[in-house]
Amino acid sequence: MENIVFPQGFLWGAATAAFQVEGATEVDGRTDSIWDEFCRQPGKVVGGDCGEPAADHYRRFEQDVAMMADLGIKAYRFSIAWPRVRPDGGKVNQAGLDFYQRLIDSLLAHDIVPWPTLYHWDLPQKLEEMGGWANRDTAFRFADYASATVEALGDRVGTWTTMNEPWCSAFLGYAGGIHAPGRTEPAAAVAAVHHLLLAHGLAADTIRAAQPDAKVGITLNMYPIIPVDPGNPADLDVARRLDGLQQRIFLDPLLRGEYPADILEDLEPFGFSEHIKDGDLGVISGPMDMLGVNYYTEHYVSSTPNGEAGPSPWVGVQHASFPPRDAPMTDMGWEVRPDGLTAVLMRVHQDYPRLPLYITENGAAFRDDFSGNGAIDDVDRTGFIASHLRAAHAAIEAGVDLRGYFCWSLLDNFEWAEGYAKRFGIVHVDYDTQIRTPKMSARWYSRVARDNALVAVS
Repeated sequence: MENIVFPQGFLWGAATAAFQVEGATEVDGRTDSIWDEFCRQPGKVVGGDCGEPAADHYRRFEQDVAMMADLGIKAYRFSIAWPRVRPDGGKVNQAGLDFYQRLIDSLLAHDIVPWPTLYHWDLPQKLEEMGGWANRDTAFRFADYASATVEALGDRVGTWTTMNEPWCSAFLGYAGGIHAPGRTEPAAAVAAVHHLLLAHGLAADTIRAAQPDAKVGITLNMYPIIPVDPGNPADLDVARRLDGLQQRIFLDPLLRGEYPADILEDLEPFGFSEHIKDGDLGVISGPMDMLGVNYYTEHYVSSTPNGEAGPSPWVGVQHASFPPRDAPMTDMGWEVRPDGLTAVLMRVHQDYPRLPLYITENGAAFRDDFSGNGAIDDVDRTGFIASHLRAAHAAIEAGVDLRGYFCWSLLDNFEWAEGYAKRFGIVHVDYDTQIRTPKMSARWYSRVARDNALVAVS
């Protein structure tokens, strides 16, 4: 442990997302997002849960910021709700902007770096009714939203993230139907991929024009894709396709200015190339100052059908299954594979133009057990974070320019289609009383941030 010291200036943060923590869904002019509508559809969200009250962060942010300061957290990655700032995708709503001004002012007063994300999946429902991300015009509406937000907040923000995990927005939302808006249209999903990337590029240009000194990036969820049988051509092909849809379809246009040729061919039956207009890739591949990496697990894939029918997020992949291996599992049913984080960071470092990397999400859902004195000794979650910090440090030792780590999540929250059934927070939230209780993982992470080094789990 004493040798696992992180580089000077390494940024220790925690992360949340607007719809998952804010609550106050009908307050101060906010209108519906696609997730508000999705939650109303029977059977879409576990328990019929919705974004109200979530962790009531909208009303309790001062308490939450003070708690972060007490824990020694140096940066707060949060998202800005498009339906608050430009309700229905329309005119600017000053009351919505005022909330984020108050939040940022509070963070700065506590010496916590604000690290906002412009889009974490809460598209205004009115824009979805006009086609959503399958409609090219949505990319330009996003640039308008970015412009208004940066104009209001840019004097206090040094780093902007445009998008969080566009893979989820496009493929879970428009092909698999697992996330909002719940569509199962493969052609719409591949259109959404391009329009999300175009929206990133347009917003990045807007930010640079308004705030030339700002740092701009995007966050991608990345996973090693491992074929079950490397000697089986069918397994290799499925792994190639999934890697293309999960990683390369985003990394290549962003960092190389082109889509992967094999993926263009795979997606031709769905009309993907028809959405790519002259000049789009130049916009998408504009300079980036950093890349956020979200990491949770690996994908172990087989070409053998698993017998399940129904829509799949893996557009163009006829058969793909994910057989379990002998490994610990989180409460989400995800394998605990810290070495995969090292592999992901090394891949970006080796295969793409060098740029600073940040781990913008990493954490785990586990069931929390209260001890007799009211403490929450979440040993599994603490161990998960510790093992992944070792993996991150291994990447740094191998030459990766990794500059920060944001644990997911600061607070227990609304976990999308899982509702409130899963808890990722290092701080427990009692949803009935909204009482916050830092868990063992929070107390341990506080010491890590203070020492800038991995410390023993105790």
